[in-house]
Formats: sequence, C-alpha cells, structure tokens
Amino acid sequence: KVLWTVLVTMLGYSSSLPVGEDALCTAEELAKYRIIFTGKWSQTAFPKQYPLYRPPAQWSSLLGVTHSSDYSMWKKNEYASNGVRDFAEKGEAWALMKEIEEAGEKIQSVHGIFSAPAISSGTGQTSTELEVHPRHPLVSFVVRIVPSPDWFVGIDSLNLCEGDHWMDEVSVDLFPYDAGTDSGFTFSSPNFATIPQDTVTEITCSSPSHPANSFYYPKLKILPPIAQVTMVKIKKSQLGLSAPFINLPAKSNEIIDTVS
Repeated sequence: KVLWTVLVTMLGYSSSLPVGEDALCTAEELAKYRIIFTGKWSQTAFPKQYPLYRPPAQWSSLLGVTHSSDYSMWKKNEYASNGVRDFAEKGEAWALMKEIEEAGEKIQSVHGIFSAPAISSGTGQTSTELEVHPRHPLVSFVVRIVPSPDWFVGIDSLNLCEGDHWMDEVSVDLFPYDAGTDSGFTFSSPNFATIPQDTVTEITCSSPSHPANSFYYPKLKILPPIAQVTMVKIKKSQLGLSAPFINLPAKSNEIIDTVS
C-alpha cells in the first residue's frame, strides 16, 4: 500500500512537469494504453534448473516510466544504475523511483510512472495503464526474474508514436538480461558481487558460455521468449472502464529437446 501511494503521488507530480523539446511526435495531445505483461517461464519451456521451491519461479512487480529521449532507465551494453541494480538483485524499487523523480526534476524528461502487481508463478499475466505525451512518447520498464542473481526482462525506450498518430497495439517478445552487478550463474546462486561492475548484457542459449548457466541450452539457436508484453491503446469511449486481460497463450516457446 505504501509503494502504491508513493507511485500515485509521483505519477501526479511528474505528469505536471514542464516538457522538453522532442518534436518528432505530432500525435494528439495524450494517449492512454493498457499494458499487459505475460510470463512464459514454464518448466516445459525452460526445463533446466527450473525453480520449483524456495522460492518457485515467479516475477516481481513491473515498474515502468513514460519519458522523452533525454531519459534512459536502462540500456543494453551500458552500466546499470544503482536503482536498476537494486531492483534486479533484490526487487527493491525505492532507489530506482528516486532516480526517475530526479530525472523529471532536472531534465524534465519524465511524464509518468506506472506499476503492475507481481506474478506468483512463472506463467501468468499482470496489467496496468499508462499515459504517453507527444513530447514523452517512449516507454521503458523492468521486471525482475525471481529467483535470480540480477536477471530481469524489460523494454528500453519503445516509441508508441508514429508521426502524427499513436500505435493502436504493439507486442514485444522479451528475453532475459543480466544487469552486470552479480556474477551468479544459476537461478539460486548466492550473492556474489561483480567487481568491477559489468554492462547490461542479454542472456542467450550460449552466453554466458558455461554449463552451469541456467539458460545454457547449447543445442538451440536462440532462447524462446521468456515473457511477452502487449500495449493496447485505450479508445476515448473506453476511458474509465476496466479493460479485461488479453489471454495470450504461451505458444512457440517450448524447448522440445530437453537439456538435463
């Protein structure tokens, strides 16, 4: 309840901030979207070392932001901020929210913060709503993979604006990332800080190239998506109405050739 109160307060504050000079989007003033996060982390899809207990496979809450190109929550091949590190390692959001708030205050790059509840299993859905602005048309978010050393999924700066209009719907397959702050190889690895810190890297079926890696499937060409996110534009006639979940079955991500 405290986290939600802070999020709502910050959302109201950051939405009233002056905006920058991103003139690429000429769409209508504001647009609202329903964002649906679907976990596809099943034992069938990812059999190797699949966490069954203490704790079982699950997803943290989703924390995201709508922003301009002046702000970046995280980027592949760049160093994670302290806030992203805390979220990826422990699911703690306070430092990351503080970084978002400071970005809004200093460079007026943030329009709003949004959050969706955690998912208590590897598969399932969670959703919330977000608002974008012509000068803040980008969406970024992170969701921690639980349990894991510092692994997460997310989106970096997805632009929902196409010239003079907002996209009606967009879906993106999500793959695991390593925040570069903990050197554990497996879902249940003990805390082992990476010194010096490494950059954010995508985890693949062959990288890190080590048999102990929980995502190491050398017989595959690519990992199946571990999650998916869908953003659907809410029509003006639907504003204020509760939108149903979009049932997105976990198709095409089953690993047929099981790796022990």
